[in-house]
Amino acid sequence: MAYKIDTEVCVGCGACEGTCPVTAIAAKDDKYAIDADKCVDCGACEGSCPVSAIAKA
Repeated sequence: MAYKIDTEVCVGCGACEGTCPVTAIAAKDDKYAIDADKCVDCGACEGSCPVSAIAKA
């Protein structure tokens, strides 16, 4: 199951985008979103989020 970014918690800092090895994270409406079709479930992004907005979907 892919990871998901909680848009209610996301502050739009972009820290997660650079950690994704398959570029599955992109900006969307001043926040960030993970493309579930591209996500390889590695979890690299989860630890990079300073507000803990990323978790398994």
